[in-house]
Amino acid sequence: MTTRNLLFKAGPGAFDTIRRDGFAIECIGTIAGASGGAKWLVLSQLDRAILANIVPRLEGPVHFIASSIGAWRFACYAQADPLAAIERFEDAYIEQSYSEKPDVHEITAKSREILSISLGECGVREILEHPVFRTHIMTVRARHVAASERRLLLTASLFAAASLNAISRRTLALFFERALFFDPRDIPPFFDLSEFAMQRVQLDTGNLEDVIAATGSIPLVLSGVRDISGAAPGVYRDGGVIDYHLDLPQSGADRITLYPHFFDRIVPGWFDKKLSWRRPDPAHVDRTLLVCPSAEFVSRLPNGKIPDRTDFVNYTPGERIRVWRTAVAACEALADELNDVIEKGELEARLTPL
Repeated sequence: MTTRNLLFKAGPGAFDTIRRDGFAIECIGTIAGASGGAKWLVLSQLDRAILANIVPRLEGPVHFIASSIGAWRFACYAQADPLAAIERFEDAYIEQSYSEKPDVHEITAKSREILSISLGECGVREILEHPVFRTHIMTVRARHVAASERRLLLTASLFAAASLNAISRRTLALFFERALFFDPRDIPPFFDLSEFAMQRVQLDTGNLEDVIAATGSIPLVLSGVRDISGAAPGVYRDGGVIDYHLDLPQSGADRITLYPHFFDRIVPGWFDKKLSWRRPDPAHVDRTLLVCPSAEFVSRLPNGKIPDRTDFVNYTPGERIRVWRTAVAACEALADELNDVIEKGELEARLTPL
C-alpha cells in the first residue's frame, strides 16, 4: 500500500465543488494560518511548495487570515522574495537560544529579533503593497486583570477564562476583545464577525510590525504589546486565545480557502485544546480545503511528533536544534507530495470530508 504523507480534507461546499469541477488554483480566495508556535516547522517545506507552485497562479485579491505563528508565516509569503523570507524566518526560529532560565522579557526580546530578521529591510512596505495578497491578522485586546503583566494576576485571569470557557466559549468576552487588523484595499469575508465584540483597525506602516508581534505574544511566555498605533489603548496578546484555528467565515461563497494545517481538525480557541466536544461552526469551513500531514507521516518524525514548545524543556539547546532541523528536512516529503498531487490532478480523488 502506498504511504501517503498528506491528507486533503474539505468542507461540504468545497468538497462538492472540487469533486464536480476539479481543483482550480484560481478559485482560492483565502489562505488561512493557525496559531501553534513551533508546530509551524512541519509546514515550512509545504509553504515553500505553495509559494513556488500555487501562488504564481493565484488571481487576486487573495485574503490572508491568520493568528499567532500563522501571521508570521504569511508575513514571509507577502514579501517580494517570499522564499528568502521563509529561509530567514526558519533559520532564526530554529537557532533561537536563551539563558538557562529566561524570563518573559528575554523571550520577548528574542521574539522581536526573529521578527526583525524575518521582515528584513523592506518587508513591511512589501506586505502592505503586495499586488495579490491582502493581509489580515487576528489579535485580542486584554480586558481587566487579563491585561496585567504581573504573573500571579495574569495566571489567575487565564485560569478563570479557561474554566468559564469550558462552560461557554462566549465567556471569553469577559477577558478579551477580538481585534482584526486588516488591509483596507479589499474587505475580507470575515470582516463582519459578530460572535465577540471586535475592533477593526487598518494595517499601515506604523503598526504592522507591532501587530505581528502582538498576535504571537503568548500570555505568560511573552509580554503583550501595549497601545498599538490606530487601535484602542490597551495590551494586545496572542490572537489564538480566541482564534486558535480560526473558527470564523473563512471564504467567500464563490471561492475556496486553502488551509495548510498541522492537524486534521480545527480547534476554535486556545482554551479548547482539551475540549473534544468544541468544534467549529460547519458554515465557517464550508468552502475550506485543509491540507495536513498524515498520522503515519508524523509517526516518522523525531520522537513521533510535530515540533512544539515543550521541546525547549525536553531537549538541550543543541539537541532541540538538531531535532528541529531533522524534522524540517523530513517535511520535504510533504512538499514533494503536494506538488505531485497538483501536477497529476489527483487532489479530487484524494479528498475526504472535513
